[in-house]
Order: sequence, then C-alpha cells, then structure tokens
Amino acid sequence: MQKRAIENLDRLRNHGENKALVIAATGTGKTYMSAFDVKEYNPKRLLFLVHRGEILNKAKETFEKLLKDKSIKTGLFTGNIKEKEANYLFATIQTMHKHFNEFDKNHFDYIIIDEAHHAASNTYLNVLNYFTPKFTLGMTATPERSDNNNIFDLFDNNVALEVRLHEALDEELIIPFHYFGVTDIDGVDLSDVDIDDIAELTKRLKVNERVDFIIDKMNFYGNDGDYRKCLGFCVSIEHAEFMAEEFNKRGIKSIALSGADSIDKRDEYIKRLEDNNDDLEVIFTVDIFNEGVDIPCINTVLMLRPTNSPIIFIQQLGRGLRKHDSKEFLTVLDFIGNHSKTFLIAIALNGSRYYDKDSLKVAVATNFANVPGCTHIQIDEISKERILEQIDSENFRCMKYLKEEYNEFKIMNSGKIPYLLLDYIKYEGAPDPIKFIDNKKTYLGFVATVEKDNDLKELLSNTNFESALKELSSKLPLKRVYEFAILRYLLKHDSITLEKAKSEILKYIKYVDDDSVVHAFEYLNQDYYDSVQIKGKLKLVDYKGDSLYKSDEFEKLLENKDYRIYIEDVINYGIFRYEKEFKEEYYGMPFFKLYEQYSMIDAAYLSNYRKTHTAFRGSGLLVNGNDYFLFIDLHKEEGIDERINYKDKFINEEYFQWQSPNATKQDSDRGKNIIFNKDRGVNLHLFVRKYREIDGKSEPYIYIGKGNTVEFEGEKPITVKLKLENEVPAGIYREFVEKV
Repeated sequence: MQKRAIENLDRLRNHGENKALVIAATGTGKTYMSAFDVKEYNPKRLLFLVHRGEILNKAKETFEKLLKDKSIKTGLFTGNIKEKEANYLFATIQTMHKHFNEFDKNHFDYIIIDEAHHAASNTYLNVLNYFTPKFTLGMTATPERSDNNNIFDLFDNNVALEVRLHEALDEELIIPFHYFGVTDIDGVDLSDVDIDDIAELTKRLKVNERVDFIIDKMNFYGNDGDYRKCLGFCVSIEHAEFMAEEFNKRGIKSIALSGADSIDKRDEYIKRLEDNNDDLEVIFTVDIFNEGVDIPCINTVLMLRPTNSPIIFIQQLGRGLRKHDSKEFLTVLDFIGNHSKTFLIAIALNGSRYYDKDSLKVAVATNFANVPGCTHIQIDEISKERILEQIDSENFRCMKYLKEEYNEFKIMNSGKIPYLLLDYIKYEGAPDPIKFIDNKKTYLGFVATVEKDNDLKELLSNTNFESALKELSSKLPLKRVYEFAILRYLLKHDSITLEKAKSEILKYIKYVDDDSVVHAFEYLNQDYYDSVQIKGKLKLVDYKGDSLYKSDEFEKLLENKDYRIYIEDVINYGIFRYEKEFKEEYYGMPFFKLYEQYSMIDAAYLSNYRKTHTAFRGSGLLVNGNDYFLFIDLHKEEGIDERINYKDKFINEEYFQWQSPNATKQDSDRGKNIIFNKDRGVNLHLFVRKYREIDGKSEPYIYIGKGNTVEFEGEKPITVKLKLENEVPAGIYREFVEKV
C-alpha cells in the first residue's frame, strides 16, 4: 500500500496537482504512508492536523521514527504546548484555528489532514483557506463522515489511493476474521417483523433463553488471546442494556454504551476493556462503534441484530480487525434469524460491487472461498439454506428490489436523498448505482422516479442535459480512463491538445500510447458511432486539427450550475471508480485487465477499432487485425439449436476447449490463424460467461486472458484445445464451473 500510494502521489504532483485524498480502512497504516511521502517530498515545513488530541503524540513519534533527520525539529501545537519554531508541527485543529493568523500564509510547504472527513467543516476550512502550501494530503477511513459537505471537492477530486476491507485483508494490513453464522434459537421468530421496527425487534430479542444460547456459542467458538475483549452490536439501547444486565447476572462483566453517554464515560470503559487487569469483558452497543472509535484489542464481535445493511455490517466487522499483539484473528459470531433480509449477509461478506444471483449462490455454497487472506467463513446448514432460498427468489434487477436497496442506502446517508453518484463512493458496502442507471439510463432519472421529485424532472426536461447525462452514463463503469480524463479537463478549459490530453491521462495511469489518445479523441467526437447510434445523442466536443473543443451545446450546459453539478458528478464518479478497479496499471493494447467484465462492444473500443460498433457485433468470434476475440457462453439455453450448441468448456484451470464457428475450415486463412495462432502471431483472447442472461438481463463476459492452440480436430467446426497463458485463479474457476 505504502509504495502504491507514494507512486500515485508523485504522479499527481508531477502532472500539476497540489491536493489529494487517501481512503484506507482503519489500521492500515495511513500515518506511516504519509510519513514515507513526506520523506520522499522533503518539505521545509510541515503541518500535521488532527481532530483528536490523543493521537497527536503517536503521529509525531511515527514521523520521528521514520525520518531520522537530526536537522528536522518536530513540535506540538496544542492548548498547552506551542512549539511554533518546529519545522514539522503537529497540531490540533482546535488550537490552530485560534492561532493560524500568527503564521505567514506560505509558512507550510506541506499540510496533512488526518481524519480528513472533518475537513469540510468551517473550522478546518478557515485554516485551509488561509494557508497556501505546495501540497495538501487528506487521509480518512470514513469519507462518509464529511460534515454534510463533499470531501472529494475539497481535494480537487484526486483520490491517490483507496484501500477498503477486502484489499486490506489481501495485503495483510489487517488481521483475518473467523466468521460463524449461527442459526438463532427457535424462540426468536422474526419472519413477520419489519426489520426497521426497532421496538418490535427489541421485544422479540429480549429473551433469556437467547442469552444462554449466545454465551454457550461464545464458549464453544472461543477467541484468540488470553483475555476476551468483546463488542456486541444490539438493535437498540434497551436491548444493549438488557444484554449487559443478563451477562452480568451470569458472571460475565459487561456494560452497555450508547451515543447518549458522555465521551468521558465512553473513554473510561474503553480503557477498562483494554486493561488486562480489569474484569470487564463485553461492551454492548448500538451504533457508536460502527466507525470512528478504535479499540485495537477487540478479539470478538457479536452480531446480535438482524443485518439490514451491508454498510453497517462491514463497519461493525471492521471494529475488530486492527492488528494487535494480543491476537492473530478476530472471532465473529452472527446470530442469524429467519427474517426476510437474511441474504444481505451474503452481499456484505461477498464484498464485491459486481454480483448476480449465481455468483452469490456459489459464494454461499463454497463458504465464501473468494474472500482473501486467512479468513474463515462458516454458516450452518439451516441459515445457508435460508439464504440460498432468498437469493433464488430475489430479482436483483427489478424495480421493487432497486427501490428497497436505494431507500436502505438513503437511511445510511442520514436520511438525505443521495443526489450524487459520489455519495456511493463514500460508503464501503454501498449498492452499485450502475444498476440504477441501467434501469432509467441516468442516475438522476432513477432518483427522480423513486422520489417523485418534480424539480429533478424539470431539470431532465432539458433535452440537451438529459442527452449529455445519458451519453456520459452509458460509459459507466469505465473500462479505460482516457475519455473521462479529457472531459474532466474540459470542464474548466475550452479546448485540449493531444499533448495535453496525454498529460491528463497520465495522472491516472503509468503509460498511454499515442494512438490510443487519438482514438479517444475520435471516440469523443462520435466518429465511432453509426448513423443510428448518433441519432438523438448530444455532441459534447468537436475535433479540429490536433485539439478537442467543447461544443456550443456542452458549453451552454456547463454554464448552468444545476446542470454542471450532475455532469461533473458522472465524470468524477467514473474516474474514481476506474481508479479503484483498475488502479494505475497499463494493461497493453488491447487494453484488457484479467478477470474484468467486458461486453463485445468493449473489445472493439479497447482495441482501438476504428469502425462502428455495429460492425463488430454478431458471432462469438470477432476479429481486429491479429487480435481474435472469442466470446463464449458456458451454459447454453435449453432447447438451443444443436447447430450452434458449441461444446465449449473448461478442461481445468489451465486448459480450455473451444469450438470455432460452424463455417470454419482447417485450410481457410481464419482456420490456420486459429490452429497455428502462435506461429502466425495471432492473439486469441478468451471472454467467458457462465450464463447468457440472469433475471432477464444480459450478463457480461469475464476476460480470462490469451490462449494458444495445442491440439485441434474436426472441421466446420474445428475443436481446439487452448493452453491459457494465465492459470485461472481457484475462486474464479470455481464460480465458472460450480452449479448451485
């Protein structure tokens, strides 16, 4: 993580950016990362700003340990200590806000804001608007806590790094967890309860028999470490107090804490839980530990409430994942009731924005074998069957489900309408808004429909605005960043040259070839479309000479601040999501990332195909020069004509059997290119999907890389055995071949 973050920060600075944001899960070493970057950048004067004074000394010590530069004097700037003469000053925002005008505006070369989600508050803004550093770095684990303002705008929409739960596990930045999904006792029946009805849930969960059951399972599954340090998440304050009281009766020292308790009281009990000489074992709470409170010693988490949000589930899980000398893994006990939303556990544990009915079922059936690291997930058979049944009966693409998913997210968003796509970036475990776009062609159109919002409908009544949103939204999720990097620049400038475009693209990727930049210009100029596709599409740019210019229509839209907000949002969201999924890597030409999702049209676009989209549709074999694209459906539809029922299949993780189109003969030029592909310099790219469609929607293909023919037989079609250049990872292979 450290290396990647510093490389990304360097790249942004080298291309003229002076602000950036790092988003990384709690415990992943953000302070260390910032210290390494400071060492690399070597500013004369540094300001490190924190929201809470208790972490100031620790940050200062980290910098002193890593920098080891005797010429650099570090100092504190707090209510009691003001070491203004220090080169590197570590300050609380409260103190700096009172005294910032005692410094010159250009006093600091580099400013770091820890817990940057607070930086959109007036206190921070007053300080940040005063100083003029050469570079500003924000760091946060929780961008959603942005004091009702857009934290991304504050850092010029530059996200240098985003590391969330699954990546943190993969990179061993946090400890693994052992999750046990345990079917709740028969006496707790939630099948007829609205899981948002807190009072009724509380009533049904306050059962003495259940308390005994929970303690029994805690003793059975145990914990790592000599002492139990446990957080129990409850449905209400009343439920938390009940659990604490009953645990105490049974000799397990416990306390209930809530948002109503003072900070001093919270701190007292956290310190007690951390103290091995104290007999406190369990803190029961509702939501105050979902985020923002760090107790590294936690080795057990109890999920005592039904999961109604993947976001909350992940926040609660994350409370125990910080590394600590006393533990090597976290024990998670989830008491799974028979409520209607049990399947949300599968979505949360799966951890992927991309999921469908089949992939979720495979994940559940295989105990989430795709989760990285040494994590162990076990769900008992009763709960597993319940979850699989619910997944089977659910349609994740129907309007009813999408509305429910949207409204749940809205609750997480403090009840505010999430008008922007960027709102979904803030929360780990948030739904994928691309599904909403698929439903109504634009995200704004979906929100307008669900909210019955006449103001939004009025905005969308402008044909050019709606057309621009549709054009931009149709590109999501981005498969290459080039076009949106160019458009982001054009938001603030009238035109862009090929040379400048290349520089803008290189902010997000290590390398780009010149022809691809030209292709991006042609693509934005709509040279790629046929006459049918162009009809009704707003032209955003004009390509003249070696430059792109904003079209008059696009310029006019951007002059209107109401239109501009939503246009900028689509562009920024596209880039953020691209950075998250593709990182800064250059994947060559054609621009395919292994195991990413693609359509046939994507293959044309990403191989710099110059013809129209429609010229590239049709059969499962498409050709662009020496690149052959093989599009394969593993499981054919029932009743399919035997003539086109190709016998395509995985032989194992290394070999694939593929049949050519029916008309292909061995002695034809195309036949020879397939049979002798390596000798003839022909690249055979394999795109595979399990099913053609699920829930009435076409499924994307997964790119599994290039293959080379090692055996062949037959004629019209030719059956070939391909050795894959990249062995398919076990998790992905399992998803292709497993049927549930």
